[in-house]
Amino acid sequence: MTTIDPRTLKQLIELQMLGQSGLLSSAATADEGSGFAEVLGMLLSSAADSSDAKAMAAGSRAPFPPETALLPLAYRFSATPVRYAEAAVGAEETSRRAAFEPIIQAASRRFGVEASLIKSVIAVESSFNANAVSRAGAKGLMQLMDATGRAMGVSDPFDPAQNIEGGTRYLSRLLLKYGGNEMMALAAYNAGPGRVDRLGVANDRELADKLHLLPEETQRYVRKVLEMKRGYEAEA
Repeated sequence: MTTIDPRTLKQLIELQMLGQSGLLSSAATADEGSGFAEVLGMLLSSAADSSDAKAMAAGSRAPFPPETALLPLAYRFSATPVRYAEAAVGAEETSRRAAFEPIIQAASRRFGVEASLIKSVIAVESSFNANAVSRAGAKGLMQLMDATGRAMGVSDPFDPAQNIEGGTRYLSRLLLKYGGNEMMALAAYNAGPGRVDRLGVANDRELADKLHLLPEETQRYVRKVLEMKRGYEAEA
């Protein structure tokens, strides 16, 4: 008698329910019936093979391990696959961002820095993780180095209110130093004011022409923060 691992069958049923609930893409839903039947047939054929059945019974790795079955099948069914891990991280980040929103708004009003810019720096620096620590030792939401944090009055960089206030204060000073030019301020936030000053640029347009002279990490950082800022502004 042909048998199928009940755990694998459970995963297939869950996948079918995802398609019906709309969690898979439209392409996945449209192909759900034929795709589900095809994969089920493949599994039944595999289970019917005596050597596979014996290997599974002996504890060998199954063709579709229950703990990973759903993701490969979702990729198979969808022309534009759902990236479950990224979706989960995005939802978690959104939840954290909402929790810090009052602190961000207060810092924005206090230091005259756009809330969208503060949120963008936090998103790129730490993905709204208050406990983040970089390899270089930068800490907290806005990834403050210890010396910078102390200069900005931060005694506990892992305290969200202190970190956001200190990071925004520092960002406001950079914006003041560079005449409100955001690209210059962001480049200095990431690479240090000294590197930006040595370029001899006076505004963002001039910096754009010489951005390639800064470290690649700084180039990516500036572009990503400004991209995120546009996204947050569109949400408002």
